Amino acid sequence: MSLSLRSALVFVICAMLTSCKPYSNETKLSRIIEDGVLKVGSIYGRTTFYNGAEEQEGFEFELAQGFAEFLDVKLEVYPYYSYAELIEQLDGNRVDLLAANITMTNGRKAAYKFGPAYQSLNFELVYQKGQDRPRSFEELEGNLTIIANDLYREPLQSKLENDGAISWQETNEKDIEELLEMVANGELDYTIADSNILDVARRRFANLGIGFSITDTLQIAWMLNKTTDDSLRAAMLEYFGEMQSSGQLAVLEDKYFGHVRTFDFVDTRAFVRSVEQKLPQFKEMFQAHAGDIDWRLLAAMAYQESHWNPDAISPTGVRGMMMLTRGTAKDLGVTVRTDPEQSISGGSRYFASLLRRIPARIKEPDRVWMAMAAYNIGLGHLEDTRRITERLGYNPDLWIDVKKHLPLLRQKRYYEFTRFGYARGDEAVNYVDNIRRYYDSLLWLDENQSESILPELIESEAVSSQAQQTPNLNEQ
Repeated sequence: MSLSLRSALVFVICAMLTSCKPYSNETKLSRIIEDGVLKVGSIYGRTTFYNGAEEQEGFEFELAQGFAEFLDVKLEVYPYYSYAELIEQLDGNRVDLLAANITMTNGRKAAYKFGPAYQSLNFELVYQKGQDRPRSFEELEGNLTIIANDLYREPLQSKLENDGAISWQETNEKDIEELLEMVANGELDYTIADSNILDVARRRFANLGIGFSITDTLQIAWMLNKTTDDSLRAAMLEYFGEMQSSGQLAVLEDKYFGHVRTFDFVDTRAFVRSVEQKLPQFKEMFQAHAGDIDWRLLAAMAYQESHWNPDAISPTGVRGMMMLTRGTAKDLGVTVRTDPEQSISGGSRYFASLLRRIPARIKEPDRVWMAMAAYNIGLGHLEDTRRITERLGYNPDLWIDVKKHLPLLRQKRYYEFTRFGYARGDEAVNYVDNIRRYYDSLLWLDENQSESILPELIESEAVSSQAQQTPNLNEQ
């Protein structure tokens, strides 16, 4: 945003507020712009803020980064490990707002201000699959431990008013991902997690089950100090309105959550098994032939193609680890498609060539997802879909828009006017979503490779009627 546009934004917002003067120190927004810094508090986590391999990442981080760019100021993120620490920073006016997956409960709305809602979630009672599924608090037979902060305490306290006595323990020693891992490993009977975090966690721990919902659907928004004037909130309304209307909010949500909303217990369990039993014999091959591609992404593609079976063959004649056609294999110099190293090398080089042919204006990660779709149905069918997408008024350079229209390649009224005709475009959508899920799981499993979770997955298949004895976290 240019200086003139920024000035206009401040003037318009201030004009909306009777007690506000443009560029006056009396307003929160004008102070942020004059200082050139937006200070945002957040919590470490995969759905909020974390330090990735090369840069800072997280759904909340990218939203905050976009807001700072909207205001034409620098973003400073102050991440903490607990909600209590965050609240202390906000109460002390040391940060301008909190972006931390915070739900707008009645209690919080009475004590703080909120920006516009941009997501929704539920809080779920989580248990280990294979144990008896509880459908109410009365059916709990074991230890319920939650994170010791109001984000998790408040849903239980609201139930306490309606459902009578509910007992639980709280811990400051663990974060929510650690508690979910403990449930998956049989070290803890129950915990409570929000649906966003749980969607991501179940890709790593297939045996996390949902007993019942603790809350009705709650809305998420950024939180402001109660004493903050309305200038910053007005700018947030402008920003989220633009994000909504431009489709960028949907793009960002798809990037972090679009591929994990659906969950398949059997598929996830089989994948984790294969990571431990099959992947080790091929891992060095993926690493050696990945080139500029993350080897784990290449491995995820190979699992989707063949479940890491070098001798795999499809009814259409494609075969091998990376399921190369005879023609593609010949072009790539692959003489034996069932040779795993030749197949991995050929598949990697073919995928890299598709990436190069995706238009340069398409940004990451959209170009990767589109190249994957092209690997599945061909670059020609992808380009047909992009033309259909544009003709119907959507953005052909965004994967979230293109994947909506790939299934149209099955419909005659669309494919009869395309260059390459009919294709099973819906299968390409599932293909990309599956690889994204496998890739996410591989990232996490590779980071935690010293700790095998396979025994716990196998053990969880045996249904046990006896409640497990669990440690008291508060006594550790």
